[in-house]
Amino acid sequence: MPLSRFPRLVRSPVRALPLLLGISLVSTGLAQPAGVAYDLAAALGAVEESNLNALLSRETVQQAIEASKQSRANLLPDVTFNATQRRAQSASFGSNVTVAGITDRFDMNVSARLNLLDPQVLAAYQASKVSVDVAELGAAATLETIRAAVATVYLQHRRNLARLELIDANIARAQALLQLATRQRDAGVATQIDVTRAQAQLAIAQQARLQQQTEVRASELRFQRLLGLSPEQSISLAPFSARLVDPQPFNVSLEETAFAQRPDLQQSTRQLEQNELEVRAAKFNRLPSLALTGQYGRASARAFDGRDAEVWSGALALSMPVFDAQRTASLTRLAMSRRQAQTLRQHDLELAIGAEVRLAVQNTSSRRAQVDVAQTSLSLAEDELRLAQIRFEQGAADNREIIEAQNRLAVASDNLLEATYQYNLSRVELARATGDVRDVLLEQAP
Repeated sequence: MPLSRFPRLVRSPVRALPLLLGISLVSTGLAQPAGVAYDLAAALGAVEESNLNALLSRETVQQAIEASKQSRANLLPDVTFNATQRRAQSASFGSNVTVAGITDRFDMNVSARLNLLDPQVLAAYQASKVSVDVAELGAAATLETIRAAVATVYLQHRRNLARLELIDANIARAQALLQLATRQRDAGVATQIDVTRAQAQLAIAQQARLQQQTEVRASELRFQRLLGLSPEQSISLAPFSARLVDPQPFNVSLEETAFAQRPDLQQSTRQLEQNELEVRAAKFNRLPSLALTGQYGRASARAFDGRDAEVWSGALALSMPVFDAQRTASLTRLAMSRRQAQTLRQHDLELAIGAEVRLAVQNTSSRRAQVDVAQTSLSLAEDELRLAQIRFEQGAADNREIIEAQNRLAVASDNLLEATYQYNLSRVELARATGDVRDVLLEQAP
């Protein structure tokens, strides 16, 4: 059987795959009706409204806002309305017990209190306002983490689908080899052992396909879980592959960009500011406070009996703690300890971000070079298979050389697939390290 009659898939199984991750699912066992379709941009955009952790972080922000409003309420006038009807009988004691008559009194009044000067309450309110910023930045940091996870699973699922395509190519090659071995045996050029080897090769490829179907389903379920989709809902993911750019050395501007954009670092900075305000609030416990109180209303024997009289009172109250030094000192030391702990955490986070950016740049450069090496290996493996087929057709060798060449081609194809996936993933990691996972969308290959 001449080489030209071999299926094209046998000789070049991946030439039509744009970077091996731009293929569509056409496998017979996993093809599903079109369901929810996503490209990477849509998947990253859907996180905020569908992911559980993103929704919970939003509630955390709302809780911080309400707590700040409660703290602000301490600065506003406290106004209450009271209405009381009392009925009492009193007694006096001397040589004899004398019981007085029953008396009635109705009071209806409005009382108010306004803190004119309370440094501790004011500092606590300022700290609560900063806590809202901390919560919002924490939600943004959580969102970035989830986006990175979604992008990773997105690329994993595309890789798993592409790997299933490669296995289908392996099966096609094994089937073609089995047909060739059978014809060669019938022609007296080959023996039964050649047919048996081809059958074993086909069985191995079919088993690999069954295993890969599980991997595809697993990555599909992980993606559905991240976006809050039902497991019964089928999904379709559009191709995505980052541009293959020349490796770039580390640039200090990348680290500066990360320091400016990373929401976790911004959150840490605002948390430190909140701790500073908490220290101030603790120290203010020893300062005096000044409040204005007042009351105005009507009083009578019975409610609405038409014989009520006006009653009112007003006061200016100065309050100063006297025997509270130990408590204030303890609160101050506790707040200062929290501030110091946050300072240490922020310094460590800055070092970690710097290391993440440098490692991401190095990883991107390394993965880019590995794609070139994998492409070269694939080309050599294809040539090796072509030459092994010629030798078997001419009766110069048995089909062991073809089987070995097919296995090496399968490995080379998978290595290119994995190298391309790892390169795409490294671009996601670099975008995550510099502060915004969505920047990877700007790197998409045309």
